[in-house]
Amino acid sequence: MLSILIPVYNYNVVSLAERLHTMALESEITFEIICIDDASNLFLDENQQINQLSNSTFISLPKNIGRSAIRNLLAKKAVYDNLLFLDADTFPIHENFLSAYIQQIDKHEKIVYGGILYESIKPSENKLLRWIYGNKREALNVLERNKNPYLAFLTLNFLITKRVFSKVTFNENIPNLRHEDTLFSFELKQNKVQVLHIENPVYHLGIESSEIFLKKSEEAILGLKNLVDAQLIAADYVKLSSYFQLIKKYRLRSIIAFGFKVTKPLFVKQLLSKKPSLLLFDLYRLSYYCNLKTN
Repeated sequence: MLSILIPVYNYNVVSLAERLHTMALESEITFEIICIDDASNLFLDENQQINQLSNSTFISLPKNIGRSAIRNLLAKKAVYDNLLFLDADTFPIHENFLSAYIQQIDKHEKIVYGGILYESIKPSENKLLRWIYGNKREALNVLERNKNPYLAFLTLNFLITKRVFSKVTFNENIPNLRHEDTLFSFELKQNKVQVLHIENPVYHLGIESSEIFLKKSEEAILGLKNLVDAQLIAADYVKLSSYFQLIKKYRLRSIIAFGFKVTKPLFVKQLLSKKPSLLLFDLYRLSYYCNLKTN
């Protein structure tokens, strides 16, 4: 028995729901598909088609509750003990996608992550930064993910039981600034919940423009800083905050912050170009971290 749970925000999720519905029927498993829209203003009429599928529900919230709360709400509404979370902008690659997860259902307390891939065809020039970052840093095989199984886990394609989810839920008290998945993985590690990595990827289709991705990255850095400052995660858990601690130790923060104010336009110009550099992207993020106000 499987509950397939999809948080939605301004995205047409009909094709994904229909594909999963077909797979679930073919697998002959008892299932449900629940899609909850977090107060979008786009694709609401289109996504209502999901309600025409058997064992499938599309719900639209009147008020936005954020990425953590909507995942917790999906888990609460789920009827079955096995929860498969998928982001709305993903799509299964293999025909045996659901059956591969079904094979992992047992009594062991674990979380199963299938991974993600990006389409091989380059997107338009204004989306290259997100596409390159995704391919180099997120689209990892099992061997690469197992080198750091908790940080390599992303919340857009994973199987979890209600029992495990009752121990480690998404924190609804943190600002809606991203890195809720980082905190989730850190708490999985603290609770000694195994993260099992398998090769069962989905395509990540929702590639935003480089400009938007850069803005979201800045939000994520602020979110990370808030988690570290609040001692919700260890400072050395993520490389970025770990490097920042070294910079503080050697009293280089103010120098880097000043330099960032001067060089930021050059950084941005390069990162929005035809050949964005991930090394410069890392330096940009670290410099941005140094430029944030300290407590």
